[in-house]
Amino acid sequence: MPGPRTGPYPASPLPYIAAFLVRLDQQHRSMGQLRQYLVEHPALTWLLGFPLQQDSQAPHGFEVAAALPSPAHFSYVLRHLANPLLRFLLNDTVQLLRLALPTGSNFGQVVSLDTKHILAFVKENNPKAYIKEGRCDKDRQPVGDPDCKYGCKRRRNRAPEQTTPTKDGHPAPGLGVGKDEFYWGYASGVVATKVPGWGEFVLAEMTDTFDHADIHYFFPLMAIVEERLGFRPPYGTADAAYDAWYVYDYFHSAGGLAAVPYVDRTKGRTYSFDEAGLPFCAAGLPMPVKSSFMNRSSRVPHQRARHACPLFFPAQVAQQCPVNHKNWKKGGCISTLPTSMGARVRYQLDREGPEYKAIYKQRTAVERIFSQAVALGIERPKLRNQQSITNLNSLIYILINLRALQRVYQKKANGG
Repeated sequence: MPGPRTGPYPASPLPYIAAFLVRLDQQHRSMGQLRQYLVEHPALTWLLGFPLQQDSQAPHGFEVAAALPSPAHFSYVLRHLANPLLRFLLNDTVQLLRLALPTGSNFGQVVSLDTKHILAFVKENNPKAYIKEGRCDKDRQPVGDPDCKYGCKRRRNRAPEQTTPTKDGHPAPGLGVGKDEFYWGYASGVVATKVPGWGEFVLAEMTDTFDHADIHYFFPLMAIVEERLGFRPPYGTADAAYDAWYVYDYFHSAGGLAAVPYVDRTKGRTYSFDEAGLPFCAAGLPMPVKSSFMNRSSRVPHQRARHACPLFFPAQVAQQCPVNHKNWKKGGCISTLPTSMGARVRYQLDREGPEYKAIYKQRTAVERIFSQAVALGIERPKLRNQQSITNLNSLIYILINLRALQRVYQKKANGG
């Protein structure tokens, strides 16, 4: 049985995208407010490209209300709009910025990464709403949003005694327990760059559900950045959530470094290495490689090496450890480390040096982008599915880049 026939000329999505950008720019809270604004500005309706219906009796020669879709149809288009089209437009803004900025501005040489939490529009995120059970049960999907996921947002500046758990002892959304906060929702990962004197710009963005760690966004975002810039950025900065060996390896291989705070996962143990890349033991002796294996259970499969005590391997050459290490009777120390250069850089990076500090200061670029995004409503969208929120986020970052591009043009016109 043949399917339904479509019209000969499908409606272009471009007028809708332009209208959505107008809605964000004018801070209209609903599609109804957007439609009313366009009705009151007939010239803008024509400029956006909506098909006009001529009416000789109308003041402007066409009936404005008849040219515009209903608020419900605006919402339908936002929900079903293909996000690759918006990514294409964001890519265009990046290319326009590259052309508009002065030669030698080092656009994209230093990038900063972070993620912004987005609260789903569900009652489970409202601490005042009565919910008999399931508020914090990740397997009990909220009725209000079939796509959102339950996740944790790190917040290291809150002491355990400041938390307010619910009566059943579980963490209340937005209130947190210990150093963490829990929500139903999504997260927006962003890579930004800063050009001193010109502003901050979005290079790439990605939206996913809130049950993913921040590091989940690293490789997809950087792949987009490389494609748009045509090269791998040599310098990057991020918060401690990105303290992973492959992040350091990524920027080291590009000839730069990653300015990321160190997270101690070895109970206070630090490593230093000789020229051959062998770690020193507690006695200051290089530890040879005893064996190696592929770790396929981590986020990034990689080779790891087991480094043995040099006084025991390949043969025992001493009867006592110079520092009387507690593991001497068990065959000496054993250290298992990734063989990647990034693992060594992670331990050896001088985080007190001027180069590290100068790059780490560039983290404010992505923070300023998120500040603009929050003002445009990214944190608490009144939408109930992932596709709509993904499209809304892309539109927000397109608008942020367009505003930045306008400032660049204005500054150049003023002789800046």
